[in-house]
Amino acid sequence: MNVTHVRAATHTYNVYVGENLRHWTADYLPKTYPSILIVTDEKVARYYLEDVKRSLSQKHVAVHTIQSGESAKSIDVFYELQTKAIEFGLERNSLIIALGGGVVGDVAGFVAATFMRGIDYVQMPTTILAHDSSVGGKVAINHEQGKNMIGSFHAPAAVIYDVTTLATLTEQEIRSGYAELLKEALLSDSAMYEAVMANDLSALTSEKLSHQLISGIDVKAAIVEADEYETDQRKFLNLGHTLGHALETILGYGSWTHGELVAIGLLFAIWVSEKIYGVKLPYNAIYRWLKSNGYPLKWPSINSETIFTKMKSDKKTVSGTIQMVLLQKIGHPVMCEIDDRHMLSYLRTFQNELLSSNEQGGKQHEK
Repeated sequence: MNVTHVRAATHTYNVYVGENLRHWTADYLPKTYPSILIVTDEKVARYYLEDVKRSLSQKHVAVHTIQSGESAKSIDVFYELQTKAIEFGLERNSLIIALGGGVVGDVAGFVAATFMRGIDYVQMPTTILAHDSSVGGKVAINHEQGKNMIGSFHAPAAVIYDVTTLATLTEQEIRSGYAELLKEALLSDSAMYEAVMANDLSALTSEKLSHQLISGIDVKAAIVEADEYETDQRKFLNLGHTLGHALETILGYGSWTHGELVAIGLLFAIWVSEKIYGVKLPYNAIYRWLKSNGYPLKWPSINSETIFTKMKSDKKTVSGTIQMVLLQKIGHPVMCEIDDRHMLSYLRTFQNELLSSNEQGGKQHEK
């Protein structure tokens, strides 16, 4: 088992990564709690809920199951969970356990952040994607006008990551998670980037997956410790998300996976970086890797003006100007403000570029 220590402003918490940890959940809790509410979704509950409940057999435990998918990050589900917490009798020294992927972690964490002005919660991620969202304390729900627009910073009391739960992931869920690992690799260094790019996602070994998840968590933890409240370098973790979140909001939460749209967003960020900084980045190599691993890289049926308008409402927009995370080279991200005229031009041209890449098998035109 691997343990990463994350220093938050309010406390230090442990991220445990190992096999079969769900069977010993109580052993990894930072203290004794008089009552615990487990929040999970319908899919995860079928596989892992009973294991976790048995591991807490000496505790006063309740369970609330929400629907699976991004649509659960809604004000209605948030209110439903607050009602459950009140009815069950949670107190300020109680605990919420988020058992599931990023959606469960985000909505359950936001409930914990706001119930009685904040109680403890523990993240128990069951997806690759959630290795990223479970660390760092960002919790939120969606608004129909934007993803994660209603939320808070609330660090977990612990993260218990049982990697054996990843065995039940679909190919699409694996792809979605690896888009975030690719993001972290691009933010980190060439060694991590090359390690991720060497993967055939259809033939991942549990050993390789665990090693790369730990690497991704270490990257996230280091950035979060340096800038917990996203005033500076934590913004770099949004690489690929400016376009990705806009597409996700327009298409409707859940029609594509988060990671599939972030993958397109990463390509766009790399493409824009080359244009602005005159550098050569591995656009072609990343495009081919994404394509060979089954990512749907077709441009959604949305015009550039609609996407541009949605990007303008992103949380990272400053004084009406879109901010994007770009790369000067692997491991060297920068924040860049892009004026409206150039951004709209980039979107239109990239749309054609992606179409051309699909037709040519990833061969980019010469800069």
